[in-house]
Amino acid sequence: EIVVLGVKPQNVSAVLKSLQKEVDEKGEQRVKGSILVSILAGVPLETFMHFSGVEYVVRAMPNTPVTVEQGCTVWCASEGMPGEKKEKVSRMFAAMGDEIEMTDQRFLDMATAISGSGPAYIFLTMEAMIDAGVHMGFPRQMAERLVLNTLLGTCLYAIQSGDHVSKLRNDITSPGGTTASAIYTLEKGNFRTTVSDAVWAAYRRSLELGGEDSNVGPGRNQMVPPSFWQNRSELRDDTS
Repeated sequence: EIVVLGVKPQNVSAVLKSLQKEVDEKGEQRVKGSILVSILAGVPLETFMHFSGVEYVVRAMPNTPVTVEQGCTVWCASEGMPGEKKEKVSRMFAAMGDEIEMTDQRFLDMATAISGSGPAYIFLTMEAMIDAGVHMGFPRQMAERLVLNTLLGTCLYAIQSGDHVSKLRNDITSPGGTTASAIYTLEKGNFRTTVSDAVWAAYRRSLELGGEDSNVGPGRNQMVPPSFWQNRSELRDDTS
């Protein structure tokens, strides 16, 4: 009843052509009521609705931690999909970690840049910290153990505390201490801006894969937030 399509976005045309051929041969009645779940970055719902002949389509963006049931999947269903169908999809994703349903699929491109590609950013940070530990004199295995457990514990602490991450960081940044010195160096190296630019780059690439205008974000012509989420109260930042 649920078919998951997971190929590289660059190969989607060939896959959809073969899928359309199979639907034509078997008849649309054979796929009536079925759910096609796409985990392809950037490819919009309308593409699958047009080519597949499947009645209900879900566009989703999971991330690699789903392999250990600790993932985060953001998804959006095609218009008119019944609640019981959505519930089945929700249960499927919930079995692999956290799941968030969005009513507007354009948030999927944003999710791709944050949670979809996010593990790679974390892995790169981990790699840099491990290599620094080895450079200082730690055996690599010990450096890996220190870094992996530090990141695991930090994430669990942030989730369980419920506090804003800036407060948590300030709590462990003593005046004139080692952490303050490290933070100063990171800020001097434009750490925040580099991370932000990387996320925006991933977002633009996701838009490009879907044939959308990617001229958005800092330093681009479109300097204002996309119109589809302006003035939406549920998206306002209420942190302080």
